[in-house]
Amino acid sequence: MTGEETGTAPPVATAAKRPKRRYSRLRLTVLTGAFLLIAVNPFVNYYLHIDFIQGWYQSLGIGRLWFVSPLEGLESLLITKSPYLPSLVGMLFPVLLAFFLGRVFCSWICPISFLLELFDRARRLVSAKPFLRNRLLVAKRLLWFVLIAELVVSLVLGAPLFVFLSPPGLVGREIMMAVFFGTLALEGVVVIPVILLELLTRRFFCRTFCPLGGLLAFLGLKRRLRVHLQAADCTGCGRCSRACPMGLQPEAGEGLSAYCRNCGECVDNCRFDALHFRWQ
Repeated sequence: MTGEETGTAPPVATAAKRPKRRYSRLRLTVLTGAFLLIAVNPFVNYYLHIDFIQGWYQSLGIGRLWFVSPLEGLESLLITKSPYLPSLVGMLFPVLLAFFLGRVFCSWICPISFLLELFDRARRLVSAKPFLRNRLLVAKRLLWFVLIAELVVSLVLGAPLFVFLSPPGLVGREIMMAVFFGTLALEGVVVIPVILLELLTRRFFCRTFCPLGGLLAFLGLKRRLRVHLQAADCTGCGRCSRACPMGLQPEAGEGLSAYCRNCGECVDNCRFDALHFRWQ
């Protein structure tokens, strides 16, 4: 009997699904919590005199535990040429995190990423296009040259360059300066072009010019968590590539590359469930 004979409508084939946005929502929640940690803590330190948590993501202390950014720790080690045990211990957790999970600091914790995620969502409210086209594309390997150049320049100058000019570090430092001293540091203007570049292309600084991202990508070359492509389910629609803020092509297997930061945007936007996080 047909649907008309039974009085019921025939089923509709729905091969494609709507984007899940599961990782996108979770990532924004984690980014918000990570940003509030360094945004609210200076007020707690200064006005409530509670110093259980100190610093920001270049050097963050929680009780007796200290976490040190791998790049800033490496810079200090190369410049001083003398190992400092507390710094080496503080680098251990971020290094292990990158070794197993890749550049998750960049996509799930970094305060710059939080600001750019807000920028993305604000743009989507006023634009009919769900994805901003990446207009500024350069060779991905430029990231490695930026990392090497940053370390060489720091050695030549005899000063840890990224400690002073790190956009992720500057966000926390500027908040601290405003609360404790009622002023802002001049180098904080570095953050402005990083954000304004989002008008032209997504995450240009993050995927091309961030030496910390380069070091974390290098540490995560053999990471255990990767985005895998189920080729049999892929239709080649290109939606995942348009969704990727790093300008990668997950449908071509680039979720396995060092440049992927495991943000989950491609997984969320694949309507055929061809992309999955896989622990290996």
